[in-house]
This record gives sequence, structure tokens and C-alpha cells, in this order.
Amino acid sequence: MSTIGADQRLTKTDQLREHLSTLVGERLCPGDRLPTERELADEFGVSRLTVRRALDRLESERLVYRVQGAGTFASRRPITKTIEFTSFSEDMRSRGLSPGSRLLDAVETPAGARIGYALAISPADPVFRVRRVRTADDAPMCLETSHVPLALAPGLLDLPLEGSLYSLLETRFRIRLVRADQVIRATVLDPEEAELLQAMPLSPALLVERTAYDQRGRAVEVAKSLYRGDRYSYEIAIERTS
Repeated sequence: MSTIGADQRLTKTDQLREHLSTLVGERLCPGDRLPTERELADEFGVSRLTVRRALDRLESERLVYRVQGAGTFASRRPITKTIEFTSFSEDMRSRGLSPGSRLLDAVETPAGARIGYALAISPADPVFRVRRVRTADDAPMCLETSHVPLALAPGLLDLPLEGSLYSLLETRFRIRLVRADQVIRATVLDPEEAELLQAMPLSPALLVERTAYDQRGRAVEVAKSLYRGDRYSYEIAIERTS
């Protein structure tokens, strides 16, 4: 049995957290399951409460994630995004990662009430709907669904859609997206989403809903991006005004 207590300056929780942090960083691969709370308590001679506190700290540091009924798993290195209007491809490249996409489907469809309202077009007007799995260094990062009015980008579906959609709109249609209205919500992955993102069902996720506008003030894209919660976070800088 391993023991905790060599460094009396640290609490047992702190010492166990350091042990587990080393385990996650050096011996486990992303997605590998950690031993159970009972196994860790027996191995290190501590209470399950101490184990739970140590795991809570690792989870808050985004080194592990928990799935109800399945256990605790090692996370990939998390990616933090600042609140700036950039494309997914720009985000990944700025962090030294290679962006990519796997196209799920690309179709022409009526806008419908919700998308039509956001794009300021009739619900009957056609839009392009593009669904992709976005990747970073070939690892799935998010599910992205974009809607673009057909009238603004005729022939879009005939073009390669594996790269940046924003770059494609700018180079082929002279549409430069300059601002967006965005809503971020916490959610969990359903089984289909989890399979596409190579994550566990019911694991945490961030749902980002966005309406993007071009240099002329036109609504050009309505998008929904579902990010793996263990790999992605948003960073917001705020200032006091008084």
C-alpha cells in the first residue's frame, strides 16, 4: 500500500492531489479512467473524503472530468478562448494546434422560423446548412452547425468545406465577418454527440450559439457550436467602471 504523509507541510488532500496530478500527466492518456475513490483510499491509506477533495481540485483545474456512474477520467490539455471574435481555425492556430474538420453533411434547406428571424430573411428562404466535427491536432473538439443564406453565397456547397468557413466567405464572396452576438450555455453531451466527439455520454459541454455579421451589418451566419467541456473554456477580462 502506498502512503501519504512524507511532506508534513502539505495536507493529505494536497499530497494526494500532487500524486494524482503526476499520474494524470505522466502515466495516463486522455480518456483513461482513474482508480475508483475506494481503490485510491485503500492504496494511499486515506479516507474517501480526502480522495474526493483531491479529485474535486483536479476537476477544478480541468485535469480530470467525471461522468456520473462511470468514474473519473484524465482530460486532454484544455484550451482557453478569450472573448474575441475569431474563427475556430484562428483559435487553434494561435495555440500552436492544427485545425481541421470532418464534414457530416452540407445541404440546402428552408431557413425556418428561428434561423430566418436571426438572419432577417423569410422562413421560406433557402439557406446552406453545414455540419462538421471540428478538430485540433486531429482530436475532436466541437460539433459545429452553420447556416448561411443562399443569396449571399451562391455555390457555397460546391466548394471545399474542410477549412475555415469565414476565410472561404471572405476569399470567394468578399464577405468579411466583423462582429457577432453570442450566447454560451452549459450542457451535457447526448450519446450521439458524445460518440462524434469521442467523449463519454452525459459529460459536460459548452453550447455556443452565435449570429455573425459582415462589414455591411448583414446577418451572414447563424451557428451552433458544441464544445467538449473538458477541453475548452472561455476567459473573460472585466474592469470596474467606478
